[in-house]
Amino acid sequence: MHDRDGVYVYNRTRQTFVATEVRIADTYLRRLIGLLGKTSRWAKPGRGLWITPSCGVHTIGMLFPIDLVFIDRDCRVVGIQEYVRPFRVSRVCLKATSVLEFPAYTIHRSGTELGDNLEIAPVH
Repeated sequence: MHDRDGVYVYNRTRQTFVATEVRIADTYLRRLIGLLGKTSRWAKPGRGLWITPSCGVHTIGMLFPIDLVFIDRDCRVVGIQEYVRPFRVSRVCLKATSVLEFPAYTIHRSGTELGDNLEIAPVH
């Protein structure tokens, strides 16, 4: 499942795509860099970053707000934080094993809620 070229995130519960262009940050360096240096041009609907493992993130050095979806190892949504502005620190969600970062308003647009079951799979 760890295809660095990209995965999609589908909300099985709501039957909607959350994002179709999601990069994976699964190494120390990739997690450290995250979305730093990306401009607001990155923040288009359909994009995202999957930080794994993680139970919390920061937006220090970022240039735009993001939505956060915290998931457990079964890809169940265990935490949500919408419109996290730059230079903030997210809540820590101890139930989470990874965090999905999306452009602001993605959670609202996709209807994603706590308890939803997500499917994360490689884009082919």
